[in-house]
Amino acid sequence: MSVPYETAAPEPAESPESPEEHLARLLGRALNSFELPDEVIRRLDCALAYDSSLYSAHHSAGLHRETYRHTWLLADGSAVTLWELAHNATPGGAPDHEVYTDEEELRTATSRLGLPADAPELDLPAPAWLWALPAPRHVFACGDSADHARRLLRRAENPDRPDVHTAALLATARAHEITQAFGRPGRAGRSGLSYVLYEHAFLLPDDSEVSLWEVEHTATPDGRHMCEVYMSEDAARSAMERRAARQG
Repeated sequence: MSVPYETAAPEPAESPESPEEHLARLLGRALNSFELPDEVIRRLDCALAYDSSLYSAHHSAGLHRETYRHTWLLADGSAVTLWELAHNATPGGAPDHEVYTDEEELRTATSRLGLPADAPELDLPAPAWLWALPAPRHVFACGDSADHARRLLRRAENPDRPDVHTAALLATARAHEITQAFGRPGRAGRSGLSYVLYEHAFLLPDDSEVSLWEVEHTATPDGRHMCEVYMSEDAARSAMERRAARQG
C-alpha cells in the first residue's frame, strides 16, 4: 500500500492547467488553428497529461522566431505532438502564433520568415547568450537525502521498483533535487485520470549522480493515487503509456 507523502513535491510557479485548458489556450492564440485536422482535435479530447518546451529560437535586430513543442499523453497510451511557431512581422512588434502537426510543416512555415531555418538548438545573438545558456543539469540542496530516498522507495508499489542494492547506494546520498518532468499535479483530464512524472536526483559522496523516476497517477481501480518508481526516464514513461492504454 502506498505511504502518503511526508514532504510535498515542488509546486509549479503558476496555477497548473489541465491538458484541455492548455490545448484551448494554444488553439486560441494560433492564427491557423482552424487548419488542424478534426481527427487530431478529437484525439486530444482524451489527453491525460501534457508537456511543453522551447525547441529553438532566433533573435536578430528586433525580429524573433521561437518554436515550441507541445506533447500530450492520451488515454490509449499514445502521444500527440503539436508544434507552435511564434514570430513578429515588424521589429519589436507583437508576435503571431501558428500551430502545426509535424516538423516538416513547421520547417516550411519557418522558411517563409526569412530567418535561419529551425534547428533543435538556440541560435541567438551575443547579447542573449547569457539567458540562453543551459542551466546546470541539477541544482542540489543538502538535506536528509538518504531519508528522502528511503521514503520514496517505501511508497513505490510497482513490482519492478529499484532493488535493495539501489537502496543501499542511496543511503549514502548527501544532497538531492526533485523536478517535475511531465504532467501537472492536482489536475486531471476529462477521463478523470492524472499522471505526473518526477525526477529525484541524488548526489553521492564521490560526486556521481543517480536519478530515480517517480510516476504518480490515479489509474487505479478505485481512483486512488499510486506511486511507482523506476531507474530510468524511459522505463517510467513506458509505464505511464501502458497504464493509460489499459485505462483507455
